[in-house]
This record gives sequence, structure tokens and C-alpha cells, in this order.
Amino acid sequence: MILTAGPCSAESFEQLYSTAQALLPLNIDYFRAGLWKPRTRPSSFEGVKDKGLDWMVRIQKDLKLKICTEIASADMADKCAEYNFDAVWIGARTTQNPFTTEDIARALEGTNMCVMVKNPLNPDVKLWLGAVERLEKHGIKKIMAVHRGFSLSYNKYKQSPLWRIPLEFKRLRQDIPIICDPSHIAGDRMYVGQLAHDAVAIGFDGLMVETHISPDSALTDAKQQITPEQLTELIGSIPSVTDNHKGYDTLLAALRKQIDDIDDVLIGALKDRMDISKKIALIKKQNNMRIFQPERWQEVVKNVTNLAEDKDLDGDFVKEIYGIIHQESVKTQNVIINKSEFL
Repeated sequence: MILTAGPCSAESFEQLYSTAQALLPLNIDYFRAGLWKPRTRPSSFEGVKDKGLDWMVRIQKDLKLKICTEIASADMADKCAEYNFDAVWIGARTTQNPFTTEDIARALEGTNMCVMVKNPLNPDVKLWLGAVERLEKHGIKKIMAVHRGFSLSYNKYKQSPLWRIPLEFKRLRQDIPIICDPSHIAGDRMYVGQLAHDAVAIGFDGLMVETHISPDSALTDAKQQITPEQLTELIGSIPSVTDNHKGYDTLLAALRKQIDDIDDVLIGALKDRMDISKKIALIKKQNNMRIFQPERWQEVVKNVTNLAEDKDLDGDFVKEIYGIIHQESVKTQNVIINKSEFL
């Protein structure tokens, strides 16, 4: 399992060095720390910036650890290349900007660094894939994807996991390792362990965990960081996962056949539902009615949520599915009524 760990931000050389030393028994693949930390509010701590480059290099040499930090511009990429960083990561805000990712990819051309690409803030797998492809276009060979959640706060986490997005990325790019950043998804250290377990069980290739020698005193994201000791305990609690199906092939095949049969029914039901939406669109067109009916949509959400709870299904999961179905229904009705596909 690929393991990247270290503090959210470099705060002092002593803080970095002591954290790195405490992580040595875990044989981590990369020691991470943010040097440039532009925050939502400029009055907040925004990192030690260039001063931290020498600190990281000293850790690299003294402790024989591979080092990585976040970059958000070509200038930062140039500096990391100059200081021989082993890896860098591109943050969520940067991934969603094709202009910036192109500049960074061009700056990294010819280097041997590993580049970790975090998912964009919005759940768009194409944008995520596009950032990876820009790096590949400029000859970057070592690439990893990092799942850090999405800015849709409808659950207990700081960021929504939306596991379907990284799983779709994995389906499309099985050649790219994908690791999970449970710290950013959780926003609270009490959830980091469970999210890490979930990611490994699902089939992720590793983890990026924010680890601080004294988390409560951290200058950024204190609540979501854990100690090296807690990380050691966490890693030790994760069971090994195998793809070896020997002895279970027959049972798996039978259960998967049941899923295939159910999927056939679901697709048929979706087709029937969309056909009814088209008939509704014709009635709305004939009577100059609005496409979106808020009261009716509120009624649907209430009904499906109640049905979900009766069937012991997660209400948020069902609402998300029906939100997508409703969006497609509105789009279909708009095509029929206005001959325009606006979604």
C-alpha cells in the first residue's frame, strides 16, 4: 500500500523534523507538507513558502525520506524541481483550472518527479482525467490520482466522498494508482480511520494522511490531523485485501448474475419513467406550463426518502440518485418543449 503522510503545513523546521522522525518506523513512501498555503481569508497563516524548501531537503537527506509538497503554479513547480523534490501534488482548486494545470505540466516537463493529482472540487471525472492527460502530454511518467472528496456538504464529513467518482476514474484509468486522502474528506480526525478503511476495502492503492507531531497546535486544519502514533495504530488495523477469488468464484458468479438481472429491471424502469416524462412534457407544452414544478419535486423527494427509509436504504444516497434522474427528466422535457438542450 502506498502511504504518504506528514503535516498539512510546514510551520517550523523543528515541527517538520520531529514529525518526520516519528514516521520513520512506518516506512512511508512520501513525507508531505504544504509550503505555500493560500487560504480562503488572506489574514490566515499562508505557509512558510520558499523558506520551507531547505527544511524539506534536509529531511530528505538526513532521514532518507522522499519529500513532496503542493504546487499551484509553474513557478512553484520550477522551485521544487530545482530543490530535487521527489514528488508534488496538484490541489483540488488547481486541478479544476485547465490553464494552470497546462502551465504546471509544461514546467514539469523533463523532470522525474511523481505528480499526484487531487480531484477537482466539483464532481467532474472528465476534469480530473484531463489534468492527468495534460501531464502525460508533457512526458510525465509517474502519476497518481488522489481522492480528497468534493465540495457538496450534505453529510457529516467536511467533503463528500462520492465514491462513484473515484471508482469511475479507476475504471477508465486502471493504469493510474489512486490513493485516498481521508483527512480532507473527514475534516475531523474522528472519521479519518473509518474513511481510510473504506478506501482500502474498496480497492484504493494507498492513503495520504495528514499527520502532525502535535495536531491540536497546528496552524492549519488542526482538527483533521492525527499524530504519528495514531497513524501507526490506524495502518496496523487495516486488514490486507486480496483479489484472490479462489474458492468463491461460483458464489460470486451467482450473486453477480442476480445483480445483472436487477440492473436489467432498473434500466427498463428508467426507460419507462423517461417515456412518461416525455408525455408530461407534451401536456406542459400544450398548456404553456413551466417545466420545473417545485412543489411536485419536493413531493417526489419526500416520497422516495420515506421509501428509502422503509427499505433500510440511505436517504442521502437515494436523494442523490433521484437528483440525477430529475435533472435528466428536466433536460428531456426542455428539448421537447423548447428544442434546446441546456443541461
